[in-house]
Amino acid sequence: MGCLTLATGGLSSGARLRMLLDHRATVVLCTPTYALHLAQFAQEQGVRLEASTPGYRVRCLIVAGEPGGSIPATRARIEQAWNARVFDHSGMTEIGALAIECPANPGGLHILEDDYYAEVIDAVTHAPLAEPGQLGELVLTNLGRRGSPLIRYRTGDLVRVDPNPCPCGSKYRRLAGGILGRTDDMLAIRGNNFYPSALENVIRRFTDIVEYRVEIDRTAPLAEMRIEIEAPAGAAANLAARLSDAIRDELLFRAEVALVAPGTLPRFEMKAQRVRVKSVHV
Repeated sequence: MGCLTLATGGLSSGARLRMLLDHRATVVLCTPTYALHLAQFAQEQGVRLEASTPGYRVRCLIVAGEPGGSIPATRARIEQAWNARVFDHSGMTEIGALAIECPANPGGLHILEDDYYAEVIDAVTHAPLAEPGQLGELVLTNLGRRGSPLIRYRTGDLVRVDPNPCPCGSKYRRLAGGILGRTDDMLAIRGNNFYPSALENVIRRFTDIVEYRVEIDRTAPLAEMRIEIEAPAGAAANLAARLSDAIRDELLFRAEVALVAPGTLPRFEMKAQRVRVKSVHV
């Protein structure tokens, strides 16, 4: 395509930011987590990610590796921080790049059906779903990768096929909301089943929350959730209580929320590991 590509895998955040500005990069590719982290780092360094900043030309970010690109609150945070459009993207090492977001209809992914035969099945019974719009597991057969042929590969990704035609006019089926979760990461708290992406969508609405960590304690008869949140100095004293109330109202259970000091929680450059489970070992 004639695009200059800058690989920054071994660089620090400071070096990446400087390269981005020096080369007037127009597109950034990273995980949603790192997009938020680099924007925060830029703010701490006094660099404003906006058109008036010398060298700043970023018009869009392509995010992958986590479901954040299609989580409304996370997506909005990234777009606001970067003053740029977010495009979600999905791919797997085993099968390749498999789905892209179109410009006309944000918050969903088109399966690249010229390259894959796609099915959506019931994750428990393995039977094909009766109709579009039901939640199921994405199963793919790749049609052109000679080095890695896969037939009816269970991706573990939970998706919901959009039954409505996309305004972009694409012939490819669209996954409403992108990748909604994983078959193996569903959490159960006091009879309520939910996915980490649903929790993230609640947390990211609170703009003062910079980072968070979740611990599920299954050593007691009833599982308990504890959430640590990190916010800048001077954040509202009732931030933890407000988040706890929002989780109760939307996810129907109460979580213990604790505000920790700035810089306490780990930062992630690749896929974030924010959920820890404490279980009884037998």
